[in-house]
Amino acid sequence: MSYSRFKTSWRTRIALSVVFFGLLAGEVSYAARKPARAVAPAKANPETLLADIHKELAQHNLRAAQQKADALVAAYPTFRLGHLIRGDILLMHTRPVAALGAAAMVPTAPAGTDAKLADLRREATVRMQAEPGRPSPTLLPRALLQMRKDQRHALIVDAKHSRLYLYENRNDQIRLLQDFYVSQGKLGINKLKEGDMRTPVGVYNIIGRLPGVKLPDLYGKGALPLDYPNDWDKIQGRGGSGIWVHGVPNETFSRPPLSTDGCVVVSNDDLNLLTRIVEVGKTPVLIGDQVEFVSKEQLERDLRVASSLVENWRRDVENRDETALRSLYSARFRTSNDGDLNAWLDKNRYLPGVKNISVTVTDSAFFRQPSQEEMIVSSFTQQIVAGKFRHAVRKKQYWAREGKNWKIVAESNLS
Repeated sequence: MSYSRFKTSWRTRIALSVVFFGLLAGEVSYAARKPARAVAPAKANPETLLADIHKELAQHNLRAAQQKADALVAAYPTFRLGHLIRGDILLMHTRPVAALGAAAMVPTAPAGTDAKLADLRREATVRMQAEPGRPSPTLLPRALLQMRKDQRHALIVDAKHSRLYLYENRNDQIRLLQDFYVSQGKLGINKLKEGDMRTPVGVYNIIGRLPGVKLPDLYGKGALPLDYPNDWDKIQGRGGSGIWVHGVPNETFSRPPLSTDGCVVVSNDDLNLLTRIVEVGKTPVLIGDQVEFVSKEQLERDLRVASSLVENWRRDVENRDETALRSLYSARFRTSNDGDLNAWLDKNRYLPGVKNISVTVTDSAFFRQPSQEEMIVSSFTQQIVAGKFRHAVRKKQYWAREGKNWKIVAESNLS
């Protein structure tokens, strides 16, 4: 594609190279990065702006593309990918550009530029996939089978596409509010041990808020710690800690897709939004590489399966049917402190001398782990009544698919 009608001076091209390489090194001031008289809404979605630029280029509207690129870097002055694209557009005034980052591919490029360009190209790829990759409004995430009424939001991390989805739960209906670009572990997902540079896969909860003023600049505007490792992680021998959703250093807008020590990283703007919305102890965070979006009918079928599993368990506890109850547990069942099934059932056998008890299950939540490992994570309040005796406990169960059946592989009583 040629744009020889538009010319830029050699001084402009040299200045562009200086600014771009300074951006890669993090050594250029905001003023140097921001083009004069460029205006854009402060809250404009960067991917929407990128998509608009791409459309203008596809229609050979170079001047309009440059205006929008100017607006993009004006709105996000630390967005290195935005500066890279703007540099290419300026170069298009003089010659065809065949690959992203052509403006930076010069003999005088500093050492390490190729690796940084590769990171930016990967970021561009996953960001440009976001617009056509968003789920249809008629589809729902298979992972969110049922949330408690007091769970107003949920986060789903699609590691395969470097995407985080924010869902709202209102009147027992869930809807997508927004989605965000994320960075994850340098070596991908399936965390096994401390320092393996991987992001864990599973169902977690946000357990705190850490303001940025109390953290090193690496974490940007703050962090939302997760309860990794969960019970199933511990039973599987997965180690490590300190897995957070957090921001980026103030001198950059975003990080490459694979660039963290295992945390999920979003822009500071996105982190600020999430921090205002999420609730400590109530907002689930589901991380996986098999995020599926299905019809409402499919979700309802999955929920009926999950509900029936817990109902069968409730019935067998109430009926004191030891044989049937044991059949619901996997042969590989363990507790998080390495206890076996016999010890667990003995610990949770209430009033063994009483024949008639009532067992109810309320405030249930069901999540399907978004991974290749088929697992349903159920949590609920179990209440046992026998005469004047009443006992209530919050429980969590991990049901794994074993052949044609679902079995409990882990269970815990929540505080």
